[in-house]
Amino acid sequence: MSETTSDILLLSLGVITLLVALTLFGEVMRGRLPVGQTNPVVETFMQRVHSWWAIVVLLTLATLAGEIGLLFLFGFVSFAALREFLTFAYKRKADHLSLALAFFVILPLQYLFVGMGWTGLFAVFIPVYAFLLLPIVSALRGDSNRFLIRVAETQWGLMISVFCISHVPALLSFEPAGERSILLILFLVMVVQIGDLAEYYCGRRIGRTRVAPGLSPKTVQGMVCGVLAAAATGALLHWTTPFGPGWAAMLAAVASVTGMFGSLVFAAIKRDKGVKDWSHLIPGQGGFLDQMDSVIFAAPVFYHLTHLIWT
Repeated sequence: MSETTSDILLLSLGVITLLVALTLFGEVMRGRLPVGQTNPVVETFMQRVHSWWAIVVLLTLATLAGEIGLLFLFGFVSFAALREFLTFAYKRKADHLSLALAFFVILPLQYLFVGMGWTGLFAVFIPVYAFLLLPIVSALRGDSNRFLIRVAETQWGLMISVFCISHVPALLSFEPAGERSILLILFLVMVVQIGDLAEYYCGRRIGRTRVAPGLSPKTVQGMVCGVLAAAATGALLHWTTPFGPGWAAMLAAVASVTGMFGSLVFAAIKRDKGVKDWSHLIPGQGGFLDQMDSVIFAAPVFYHLTHLIWT
């Protein structure tokens, strides 16, 4: 067994221990309530912890399978997320070919470029080439009805569901870390998710000042607690990165705060579309976009900061 595999198993064991502790904490909070009563904050907290169990199991198995496993996992996540997003997008018959190209050509090619390590092409393929190609395909069908809205929503779907998410497995191309670059993926997901969990619980318990009143229950106090929790987690897990505790904490904090603001953007989109969740994949917790909203925004920032700091 290689050192990297041992570290993956050790990290997974640590996460499972943390999840057990959080599950017990939630059950204790439930037990303190009068018989027959429930607390919405505690119940949502427990639902998030339960969804975490599934995320940890899938991510651990994919990580142990290596680069191919991670590419297939996040490729599937991108496919499902794009489907969720475009379900609520305005489309007409003239866009069918563009949608087919998005799902079955552009998405696979993006992950192929990631897997081949073609970082230059991977970084511009969707923002440049797909950005120019898909509107041309739709325009050739001759339907101008709400054309800009149709094109913009398709582009947004590709950017967040494919381009941003593909930056997670793209961390495998971080050469200074060698084969241990796979641990950077676990680091990113963990610090963002722990920050979100801390932000949610602290925001509901001690939060007073809302960040975006009328849009989200996120509070300034909750976000501060979440970022501090993410930074502390990053410092503790610095051994999974090529950086020391200080840089790891800083990267974790930036990823966490970026992810939190990303979830605000998704909240605004859902409010605009008049929906609570993107899908009903996980009862009470929505779909892939609901689970990945913070990671989606954090991944590109974390990817580029990691390369920038090392350089």
